[in-house]
Amino acid sequence: MDTIVGADTSWILTATALVLFMTLPGLALFYGGLVKVSNVLSALLQCFAIACLVSILWLVVGYSLAFSGEGSYIGNLSKVFLIGVGQETASGNLPEGAFFMFQMTFAIITPALIVGAYVERIKFSAVLWISGLWSLLVYAPITHWIWGGGWLSQLGGTGVLDYAGGLVVHLNCGIAAIVIAKVLGPRKGFPNDVSPPHSPPFVMMGAAMLWVGWFGFNGGSALAANGDAAMAITATHISAATAALTWMFIEWIKHGKPTIVGAATGAIAGLATITPASGFVGPVSGLVIGFLAGLICYKMCGVIKNLWKIDDSLDVMAVHGVGGILGTLLTGILAAYAFGGYGDWDKNDLDIGGQFITQLIGVIAVGIWCLVITWIIVVIVKKTIGLRVTDDQETEGLDTSVHGEKGYHL
Repeated sequence: MDTIVGADTSWILTATALVLFMTLPGLALFYGGLVKVSNVLSALLQCFAIACLVSILWLVVGYSLAFSGEGSYIGNLSKVFLIGVGQETASGNLPEGAFFMFQMTFAIITPALIVGAYVERIKFSAVLWISGLWSLLVYAPITHWIWGGGWLSQLGGTGVLDYAGGLVVHLNCGIAAIVIAKVLGPRKGFPNDVSPPHSPPFVMMGAAMLWVGWFGFNGGSALAANGDAAMAITATHISAATAALTWMFIEWIKHGKPTIVGAATGAIAGLATITPASGFVGPVSGLVIGFLAGLICYKMCGVIKNLWKIDDSLDVMAVHGVGGILGTLLTGILAAYAFGGYGDWDKNDLDIGGQFITQLIGVIAVGIWCLVITWIIVVIVKKTIGLRVTDDQETEGLDTSVHGEKGYHL
């Protein structure tokens, strides 16, 4: 029988605030600093509006689709509007209201992360329609598959291991980002004449807020105030620090100067990549994952923009999508006791070969579903209300042309 535990509840309430803090204001500032001065407010508002919209949708039906029922592919409608959930209703050792709110913050940040793919050239109405439909048709089903008792949670001996969202959040938003960016088309001047970030201080402050908030993201995913939460936070911090230094030194060697934007982006790559593994590995694995994240995600930024010619403007796929894939696959190896991992396995140790295949199936399944459904959503929106602002609006900047405001009055 589920029993509410006060200490665990206190931690999850704190973690919920930390994860919301990641989007508001962390991610908003991070993205706001990376765009041109004429688009800073549009980036901030897109993150803010998505947080509001998804909160309502999560209450109305999203939570029920993700976390109710015993279906293999989607939940039922038994908890729409939180019907039947009261103050004393338990979900494990938490009040279900606390679990609902904690999961809501994940549902908020995932479509908000996609903003980085389409900034500076998309209609605001398209942002709202795509984000709303995507949260219900892509995010909710995949959440159910992995965290809500669906088919990927039952695959193999242990199911797909995704402690805090390598697939649910990071691969999911990365694939969506690349699809939207491809259908939307590049910014004017891409790739040779794109303005640099207008405010590196915003970028650093936003990244720092994301880093702090990630303690709630990964540590809170233990759903308890215990040693799992503490170790998840430890591995998370080590990975972020390692990836930030790795990215910074690569830039330093390649371009002769270390940058705050590079270090901040590297930290986010390390945080995204450790996410699926965070509760299953120790700090040494965090070191390994962070180094690989800094190296591989940095390389993929160039591949996507220069080789694939896709204007994923703020590197959502390279940082989050690639990081999610890398972290998910490494979890299948590093979670084994032989590599210092730990978990409630049914056997004496994790079957590394079998678990790696399970993780790979999870990557493929999530990638295909997200790619196909996102493409359908984007094409429908494009053919109905349209996706892109006019050339004049893009040249003027979305702050004044779409929102009638300026970020700065100089």
